[in-house]
Amino acid sequence: MRVDIWSDISCPWCFIGKARFKKALAAFPHREHVEVVHRSFELDPHLTETRSTTAPAHAKKYGLTPAQARAAEENLGRLARREGLGYLVDFRDHGNTFDLHRLLHLAATRGLEEKLLALFYEGNFASERSIYDPEHQVELAVRAGLDEVEVRAVLADKLAYAKKVRRDEAEAAQLGVTGVPFFLVDGEYGVAGAQSAEAFAEALNRAWADGRRDLVIVGADDQAGCDADGACDVPPPRTAERGTAPAA
Repeated sequence: MRVDIWSDISCPWCFIGKARFKKALAAFPHREHVEVVHRSFELDPHLTETRSTTAPAHAKKYGLTPAQARAAEENLGRLARREGLGYLVDFRDHGNTFDLHRLLHLAATRGLEEKLLALFYEGNFASERSIYDPEHQVELAVRAGLDEVEVRAVLADKLAYAKKVRRDEAEAAQLGVTGVPFFLVDGEYGVAGAQSAEAFAEALNRAWADGRRDLVIVGADDQAGCDADGACDVPPPRTAERGTAPAA
C-alpha cells in the first residue's frame, strides 16, 4: 500500500500532521507493506523574498491583535510539543520553498527523503537559524547523508528536479487539493488536514481492507492546514484542537 503526502516545509500543520500520521503508521499492523512518498506543494510559489512570520506579521496577515497572534502561535507550539516536536514561538521566517522541495527530490533518489524532510521541518520550526539560508540547507542535507558537492550543484542549477516538483503540484491540482497537508492512502482515501492519529489509523485500515477505486476525502470540512494562498489555520487560544474529527 502506498501513501502520498503533499506538504510544504513552511506549513506548521504539515509538521504536526506528519507526526500524527507517523504515530498511526507505527501502530498499523501492516506497516511493513506501506510505502510513504512525500510530494511537493508550495504554499507561496511566487514569493521572492524571505519575510518574518513573528507575532506582528501574523497579526497583520490574519487581522489579529499582537496579543491574539502571540496566543495563536503559542497554541500551535503546545500542539506541536504534544506530538513530541520542538517548536519555537518567537522565530520563524517565511520564504520560497522551491529549493527545499528540489533537495527533497534529490534525497528521494538516495532513499534519504524521510530523514531530510524531518531535518527541514526541525530546521524551520525548532531552530533559530533560517531554513531559507542556503548554507543551512546544505548543512541539513549533509546531515541527512547527501553529498555536499551534489547538494550545492542542485542548488546552483534551478532546473535540477524542477520538473519533479511541478509534476507533484500538477497532480495535486488534478486531485483538487487546495491545501496541505493532504494524504492520499492507496489512491483511494484522501485525508485532508492535520487529522488525529486515530483518523489516520482508520483511513489506513479502510484502505487496506477495501477494494474500492473511487476517491473518498476524509476531513475535508474539518481540516487544520494551510491553503494555497499561503494562509494557515490559526488555532484559537485554549480551545480543542482542530482537525481531530474521526474519519467519516
